[in-house]
Formats: sequence, C-alpha cells, structure tokens
Amino acid sequence: MAQPVPQVGRRMIEALLATHASGLKDRALVLVHGQYAPGAPGTFTVTVDDETRRVSVRDENSVLGILAAWQEHREAAAGGDLLVVTTGVDDAELGWDLRGHAVRRKTLTVEKSEIVLQRFGAANLDLRMYREDWLLSALLEAEPADRGWPRAGAVLTRDAALRALVVERLGLVGPDAAGAAVGQAAVDVDALLAWSRTPAGPRRFAELAEKERGELKKWLAEVAGPAVMVLMSLAEEGRGQDAMALGLLGAALRDPEASPDVVLAVGGLFGRVMPRRAELRAFTDAVEGTLLRWIGEAHNAPAARQRVSAVLDRADELAHEAQLTSALATSRFLPSSFSAQLARVVAEARRSPAAGEAALADLTGHALAGLHPNRVRVAEMAVRVARWLRLPEPAVTSVPGAVRAHAADWGWADRALTVLWSGDPGGDLDAARDLRELYEEGRARRERLDEAFARQLAAWSTHATASQPAGALVVENVMDAVVRKLAAVAPPLLLVLDGMSSAVAAQLGEEAEREGWREIVPRPAAGERPTRPAAVSMLPSITQCSRTSLLTGTAAKGGQSAEASGFTAFWKQRRKRAVLFHKAAIGGEAGRFLAHELMAELASDAVVGVVLNTIDDALDAGQQGQRATWSLSDITYLRELLAAARSYGRPVVLVADHGHILDRGRGEGAVDAEGAGTAARWRTGTSAGAGEVVLSGPRVLEGDGTIVAPWREDIRYTGRRAGYHGGAALAEVTVPVLVLVPSAELTPNAWEALPREQAPPSWWREPDTGAPAPVGDSAQSSAAPQDAGPSELSKAPQKPVGDSAGVGAAAPDRAKAEESPAPLTLGGRVVASEVYKAQKEYVRKAPEANVVAAVVDALVAAGGTMSPAALGAAISATGRVRRNIDGFVATVQRLLNVEGYPVLGFVDAGHAVKLDVALLRGQFLPEEGS
Repeated sequence: MAQPVPQVGRRMIEALLATHASGLKDRALVLVHGQYAPGAPGTFTVTVDDETRRVSVRDENSVLGILAAWQEHREAAAGGDLLVVTTGVDDAELGWDLRGHAVRRKTLTVEKSEIVLQRFGAANLDLRMYREDWLLSALLEAEPADRGWPRAGAVLTRDAALRALVVERLGLVGPDAAGAAVGQAAVDVDALLAWSRTPAGPRRFAELAEKERGELKKWLAEVAGPAVMVLMSLAEEGRGQDAMALGLLGAALRDPEASPDVVLAVGGLFGRVMPRRAELRAFTDAVEGTLLRWIGEAHNAPAARQRVSAVLDRADELAHEAQLTSALATSRFLPSSFSAQLARVVAEARRSPAAGEAALADLTGHALAGLHPNRVRVAEMAVRVARWLRLPEPAVTSVPGAVRAHAADWGWADRALTVLWSGDPGGDLDAARDLRELYEEGRARRERLDEAFARQLAAWSTHATASQPAGALVVENVMDAVVRKLAAVAPPLLLVLDGMSSAVAAQLGEEAEREGWREIVPRPAAGERPTRPAAVSMLPSITQCSRTSLLTGTAAKGGQSAEASGFTAFWKQRRKRAVLFHKAAIGGEAGRFLAHELMAELASDAVVGVVLNTIDDALDAGQQGQRATWSLSDITYLRELLAAARSYGRPVVLVADHGHILDRGRGEGAVDAEGAGTAARWRTGTSAGAGEVVLSGPRVLEGDGTIVAPWREDIRYTGRRAGYHGGAALAEVTVPVLVLVPSAELTPNAWEALPREQAPPSWWREPDTGAPAPVGDSAQSSAAPQDAGPSELSKAPQKPVGDSAGVGAAAPDRAKAEESPAPLTLGGRVVASEVYKAQKEYVRKAPEANVVAAVVDALVAAGGTMSPAALGAAISATGRVRRNIDGFVATVQRLLNVEGYPVLGFVDAGHAVKLDVALLRGQFLPEEGS
C-alpha cells in the first residue's frame, strides 16, 4: 500500500531552501516529495546566502507535468529564480536527465524534525517530539510569517515548542506583547480568560484539527490548571465568549444542598461541556480570581470597567434566562446579587441595627462594592440611621445645647437622611420601599427636635444679644471668638460658604482631613467630647442678616459693600489689615484660576476673607451635581483656595452664615394666605400657624423685630426651589464652624486637634453593641469658645424612641448572647490559621500575633477603615508598635496580602488604612464560607 504523500507548506519549502542553500548556487530546480498545501502562495521570495531570490511553486503528479513546468520556467524565468516542484512521483520514474537539473539530483524528503530544529535555531530536539508528528506538523504550519519562531537555544524542549505553538495558534500575542518573543507571552488562566473575551480567539481554537485541540488542552491543563480544560472545552463548543459568565453561574453548585432544579439549570447552561464538580469549582475560582483583578483595575480605567460590566451583565442575563437569579442571591459578583444584598441591608436595618450591620458586612464583601461606592453609601447610611433611631430620643431644653448637639450629632443624622431620601442610585425598587420607610421614621424624629428647638428659640431670642448670648456662640461673635484666635498665630483665610449646613460641613471636614488638613477645635472641659464650634444665625436665617453680621462682627444687615467695609473695619480696630473678596473678584483673568489681587493678598500678612456662594446658588437654582453629597470640588474655587492657603501657611476657617433645608417634595407647602410672605421661609406677622413660631427680640433684624418663621420643612411662602433658608429649623439656624490648619504649629492656645475618628458621633462610626448610650443636646456638645458653663441639660429626662422605629426586637437575642462565652475574635482566628503561620515564615521581624490580631479587630470594629494614627493608638496596648506606623502597616500587609491580594492597604492617598474583611476571610478562613 502506497504511503500517503505529505502536505508541504510554504514554511517547509523555505526551510528546505535554507537547508540546501549551498546547492542552489548553480541549480534552479528543487524537487520535493509531497503535495503543496491548497491556498498556499504560488510565488514568493526568499533570502538565500544574503541574496533575495524569487520562488515559484508547482504541484505536479506526473513526469510530463514536471518536465513541462521545468521547461516553462527555463524559458520565462529571470536569472536566479527558483522552481520548486512538489510531487509524489518516485525518483526512478523521473530519470537522470530531469534529476540532473535538481538540487542534490533527487527528490528531497521533508524531515519535519530537522526543519523544526532549523526554524527554532536549535541543535537538538526533545526526544518526545520525534513521536508526535501532529506537533511537528503544527509547528511547521503555524510559524508566524512576520517574525518566525523564537530562538530556542541548544535544545528545543517540548514545553517550549508547545508554548510557542499555543501563543501563535490562540493569538495570545496582543498589543501589550509587541516586540516581545512569542515564547515569552503569558500562558496562564488570567491570559486565557482574557483571550476568551476576544472576538476571534476562541474561534481560532475551535477551527484547529481535533487531534491538535485535544493535545493543546491537555498541555494547557498541565501548565495552567484544571480550570483551563473547562474553558477550552467551552471554546470548542463555540461558547468561549460566555465562558467567564458561565463560570460565575457555576458557583450555584458550591452549595452542597443545591436543589435538583438548580443543578439541572446549571447543567443546561454548560450543555455537553458540563464538567465534574471539582473541575467546575476550579473553573469558578479561576474566573472569580481574574474578575477580582479586573475589578481592581476598573477603578481608574473606563475600558477595564466596561470589560467587567460586559461579563457580569451577561452572567446576570444567563442567570435570569435559567431562573438562577434567586439561587445566586449571595454571589459576590453578580449585579443582581449586589442589588439584592443592598435591599437586604435596608430591610434588616429597619428590623435591627445589628442585623443591618451583619447584612452590610456581606454587601461590603461583594466584589462590586468598590465600583459602586454611592450605592454602598446608601446601605451604610441606612444602618447609621437605624442606630440613631435606636438611641433614646434626645431632649431639647436650650438653644446653645441644641445648636451644639446639632453640629455634633443631629446634623450627621441629617446627612444620612439626605442620602436615604435620594435613594439607591441603582434604582432597586425593593430597597426604595424600605429606604422611604426608614427615612420617614428618621424625619419624624428630626421634626420633633425642630419643634422643641423652635419653642426654645422663641424664648431665647427675646433677650439674647452678642454681649449676652446666654451661653451660645452667636454668628456675630465668630470673628472675635474663633478667627481672631487664629490671627494671633498666623494670618488666617476666612472662607464663608453661604448656606453650608451642618450636614454639608461634616462631609467637607472629612474630605479636608483626607487631603492632609488638620482640624482643630476648642479644648473641651474634662470628661466632655471635643466637637466643632457651632453658632446661632441671625434671625431670620438669611444672607442679608447673617452674613453681614458674621463679617462685621455686629448685628447688622446689608449687602456686599456693607460686608466689605465692616470686615475691614473690624480688623482695623484690632490693628490688622484685612480684605474681603466676593464673587466677581475671585476668579482670575486668562491663564489664572484665581485673581492676581487675591493671590497677592494671600501672600501678604493680611487677614483674607472670601465669600463662596455655590451652595446657596444651588439651593436657589437646583444646580447641585449630586443630590446627596457635597465635595470640595463641588464648591467653586474652594479646593484651589485651600491649596493656596496651604502653600502660604495660612490656617483656614470654613464657616456658614446660616444653614439650609432641602425641598423633599413632601407636599405643595403652606403658602401665606394673606400674601405677606416675600421670602421663602419667613414672613411678617405676630400670629403663628401650625408648624410656625413667632420670633422677636434684638437679634431679629426683619419685621421691626418680630417675624413668623416655620420650623417644619414642608412650609414655604414662595415658589418651589431646591432648598430654602430663613426659617427656625435647626438645620437653618445652626452655623457650623470648621477650623483647619496645615500644621500643628498653627494651633492656638486652648485648642487641640480633632481626630478624624472623633468628629462623627459614636452611633455614626461604631457598630451596634446592644447598649444604647443616652443622646441629648448636652451629651453631644462641647463647650463653646466663649467659656460657656456646663449645661443643665445633662440631667434632663430621656424619652425612649417608640416601637415604631422598628429597631428594638433584637434585645432578647443580645441578652442571650451575653450569657455565652465570647468567641475568638476574627483577628484571633486569622493568626491561629495555618495559612497565617505559613505566611509568617516569609516575613522577617514579623509583629507578635496578638498585635496583628489587634490590627484586624480594630479595623473590623471601625467598619474596615481607620487613619494610621488612630490604628496605632488602638493597638498600642497590645505590644510594641514601631513609631513609623506606615512601615508597620507595610509589614502587616506582607503578612495578610497572600499572593498579592489586597487584603490590607492604604486608601485616600495614604490617609487611611483599609481592611477587606471578606477577602481576609476568604484567604485565611475559607472554611467559614466565602
């Protein structure tokens, strides 16, 4: 039986010509035993002994055909051209006359192994390859035309050959590998999963011969793990594009109690490729690991974010079609599971803060949490509001205490409630229903506080003055009580943020601290909590009254000219030069962001004041970009002014002239029936209706000293806007004051730093412990800058929140928990794990185990994030911690960041340390569940 004629391609012919280059000097005919591959080029050029020669290839199966081809070539070809004839005719049939013109005077046989060695530049071949004709043929067929195979050295090993073949066959050489040797391209699970998402990659594999596909799959499984076998099988079936999505859905079978319906649904998705459970687990783990890395890249790379979204959206689509959405509700990756877990946080928070916190831990462990911080913030705020509602209802018995409590506590509740009111940016309907209910519960409590405050304000305003404020800091005394103290140390920059509420101040203070500013506050009396100063606005709480009074240091109303002249006069009396800038004078000309005059004054020793109207303008026109948050960048010129103040070593005072409320869309409002209301939130008159209060006295600068102002949010006397001010609600009357210094040396006497962790109230930052602390306007206040005496409110009876808050059901469960012995903490379980012990072997001078456990537990207790200084203080009692806290954290990172996964790291430009609790559990305590 005749042997089949081997197929010969262009690369084989080029290799033969290179091998027999010496014989081509005086001969132009090459006879090759074989059949020229269909579709291969009939003419091409080669370089032989540094000479470029044109090659023509003819496939002839008879002696006459070969003779005719040679005759035509001799008649038509130019000197130096070569003719290659592929044929199955034996040499004996050709005769000496024809063979005499051919190289070596015979038909050349293609020795694949020799050609492969020549193409890789190797001297010897791995012995195993001589028995693998499929591999030799594939290497000859697949050699890249533009660059050839990479040089292999003395011996071409089987692994090197297969790696080069895989890279070329699958098309793994992408833009990132340009110029690199083919053999150096990555062949691992990450690279192959990324390849599966390319338009043509899986199709190229599916088009290979069955033998080659099978052998490549086996080799890939050896070098890249069993997950690759599943991936390549999906590519064979034409499902490569869906491979990663299917890997996520395969997680439904991790549950050993998965229902038969779930098993059947997953099996239907995989079809004939359905792997064994162990292989599926390996594939799912590989997909999730790769997605975690992609998600890490997606934070700052829109293209990476699109790549992640494409996979996850497709997974959700397939899950919906297979009715697997509910079975995958606990998934760490699916967008649908993220929404379901967010809705669960809100629902659980309404039931119990502790339950909400447990659900929140699951949500923050979701892989998408970092990509959707606005949605996570909604869940966090829901839990915080639930904690706040769990506390006994505070009593309001004085204006000074209530204003301080609002700045230190209730304004933070306003901040959280605003986020709840704005809702889930993802638009989840289940979450929206519970968010509204929780918001209404919180808003009802705030309304009761506003009503009680309005009664106190009415009595206080009848006699309060700048010289006798009855223990309060009033807005006209802020310059003397706060700014003047800073001026004794260094020329300050006074930034008046028109309309800044306590809720907005809380957000801006956090961001300023993250950018390196140090917030300072008056040193509190012994046993009291340090808090930001807060003043009482002028009445009504409008710009014309309060801002002028603030800037002139006396009860007055007027416009910009009165403010500027009064500001200069105030400081002139105190032997200091001062200048005030309003809107038109702040911005610079072409090429300058800030005006030259403003920058020149900042470089001088003058006290500089700047009025920023962004917040008030947004309330008036509804132009705020985000409905729930304010950042430094949202307020025009603020970030740039802070940067300039830092460069000139100036302390900064961020102060409002009044606060504001938002239009919550809760009704049409109560418009004055008599038409006397010319302002949104106050009117003339002496008779108050429902939700209103009569205010009169020396600090009431409108209505001949008597006005009517609403304390209820849903009352307005003019057309609808985004927000309002001028009324008697705490959020309008409270004037927050933030004092920032670029360095500790600029802290005046009797002032101290306010650590980031101490700025929010305890319920904001601490998980529910089951032992609510009393909260009142005195309990949450610090002494005002004017040496106000201790308030009598600390003895006021506390009214518990009614059951309508829905957060009291967990108390019996906590009591039972307290009777049982305390379990080992998460940090203790981590350092006791085998993974930790193995990791410690690779870290020189590792901290003691109890210190590392304390790091974990402190971060868990703080919600996962702490400033480095606070972390150092929290663990200082557990063991010796290096003074260089950044270096200490870096050492702990090497212990906890197994295989480079970001379990522990710095965030906020190094101003905070963050622990990924879910990733920590997955790395060290996988038996506790993913």
